[in-house]
Amino acid sequence: MNKDAYLSLLDICHTHAERLRWSMKELEKHKPFTPASLEKLTQLDLAIFDQFIVRFSKLQDAMGAKLLPATLELTYEEGELATFIDKLNRLEKIGALSSAEQWLKFREMRNQFAHDYPDDPEIQASLLSKAFDMAALLLDELQRVQTFAGKYM
Repeated sequence: MNKDAYLSLLDICHTHAERLRWSMKELEKHKPFTPASLEKLTQLDLAIFDQFIVRFSKLQDAMGAKLLPATLELTYEEGELATFIDKLNRLEKIGALSSAEQWLKFREMRNQFAHDYPDDPEIQASLLSKAFDMAALLLDELQRVQTFAGKYM
């Protein structure tokens, strides 16, 4: 992978990250997320929550599908890494990721967003609280990957 292609992937991730950070800042005033606090959200607040969910999902997906494999390419790591978990484990071992297990939790959270729980405010509040905390960790991982890749650019 050439430097320009890698930087282009980083730009995409940064766009998602920037919008994720903005939505988190806007939603901060509604914490802690409870069924009662979610009930009081305006249409604009709900749209910002949607932005949060979409940008978390897009950032996780862009990193997992493109940026992490490209980071491995930059390092010219030896060996056949047939499965995604093998790639995650290698990225953790070389210091590009803090934890392969944590990455799987990000992916699980993204998958949970695909399920809508409109009739269960308890599940909604719990999911959003957990996702909000995980979003900060996901943003930290992006910074970690970028810093790591910088050594190979």
